[in-house]
Parts: sequence; structure tokens; C-alpha cells
Amino acid sequence: MPVLTAYCTKLRKKVEMDQIELVTMKNGRPAAKGVAKEDPSLAVFRILSKAEAEQLAKALS
Repeated sequence: MPVLTAYCTKLRKKVEMDQIELVTMKNGRPAAKGVAKEDPSLAVFRILSKAEAEQLAKALS
């Protein structure tokens, strides 16, 4: 699984993501949704570029 980081507002720092899921927002932009490795009860979200989304899709499949 690829290593992605996202900003966690509750922890106030960037954390590594776990249980990553590729999603598409309402406006069509790709994003990654997952949980923080440090505290799995916290959800994190990161907006991706099209290139990042393609790489993530290949890595997850």
C-alpha cells in the first residue's frame, strides 16, 4: 500500500494515512479518504492531483 500523508486537524500535524480509499468529490476532483495511523479513530482526507490519483489507483488494484 502506498504511503500518503494528510493533515489531521485534531492532532494539528501531518500524519500517515491507513485504510486508504480513492474517492471522487462532487466537483469531480479525486481525493483519498482514510484514517490516521497514529489514532485510527480519526478520519483524514486529502485532495489529490489527477497524476497522484492515477498512481494511487494502480497501487491499490
